[in-house]
Amino acid sequence: MNAFVFPGQGSQFSGMGKDLSDNFKVAKHVFEEANDSLGFDLTALCFSGAEEDLKLTANTQPAILTASIAALRVLEAELGLKADFVAGHSLGEYSALVAAGAIEFSAAVKTVRQRGTFMQEAVPVGVGTMAAVMGIDAEELSKLCQEAAAGEVVAPANYNSPGQIVIAGHTTAVERAIVLAKERGAKRAMLLPVSAPFHSSLMAPAAQRLQDELESVLVSVPNCPVVTNVEAQPCTDDSRIKELLVKQVCAPVRWDESILKMKDLGVDNYVEIGPGRVLSTLIKRIDRPATIKNIGDVASLEKLQK
Repeated sequence: MNAFVFPGQGSQFSGMGKDLSDNFKVAKHVFEEANDSLGFDLTALCFSGAEEDLKLTANTQPAILTASIAALRVLEAELGLKADFVAGHSLGEYSALVAAGAIEFSAAVKTVRQRGTFMQEAVPVGVGTMAAVMGIDAEELSKLCQEAAAGEVVAPANYNSPGQIVIAGHTTAVERAIVLAKERGAKRAMLLPVSAPFHSSLMAPAAQRLQDELESVLVSVPNCPVVTNVEAQPCTDDSRIKELLVKQVCAPVRWDESILKMKDLGVDNYVEIGPGRVLSTLIKRIDRPATIKNIGDVASLEKLQK
């Protein structure tokens, strides 16, 4: 069985999607639709934008979504490959929902533009951050975060793969957790170059604003199950999608559980769609026997065609 998976923030780079757009009309059309929906030249930002501009959360989110859907449309047109399940890491869940036909692309790209803005504005720059911790199990890290909090917020934010968990919260609390993690035997514990403490309770203001934004978005029944970040379970209930997207802002991304759930359901072939290969690396650590391919440019498409 096949699963399509879609990356989140951190996968962006200047030039993403350009060669697909140059070579395939379906990809070019996606970028044009994004420009029309947003009212500015997102294409130029993706193809030749400065790294500093691309890293701004309000830009990163629609840029990665657009590059991912452009790659998806090429995959569908050239190979006719269909997914039995879809999933995305954080922002990538919106790409997954578009892939499943649950949300129209034009609505999704406008929504994630706002989502990025809301998340950036929820916490003043410098007040919150995230850190990657390697080599401590989830239960131990959760206890360690409670100890480090000292009245502030720090908690697991991304369960990425066995032995790799990202924590988020107040900068000072995250720094205390890093010290404790190293004392308790973590292989590595380091701050990440992010501008906000995503997937933590500090994102509550963003979740409320996103809920208001989603009210006007039309959601349809997915044409295949979407394995959601919040529950790590397949969802086909269109009435729950908005609720889960709002919860996702403050809840941890349960990526490792999501992959294990799809494995249990019979998935043995994954295609990472969009810029980078971050998810391919994580999946290989979670489900070693699985076949993992990716499409983000013409060269990777050619490999898939062989």
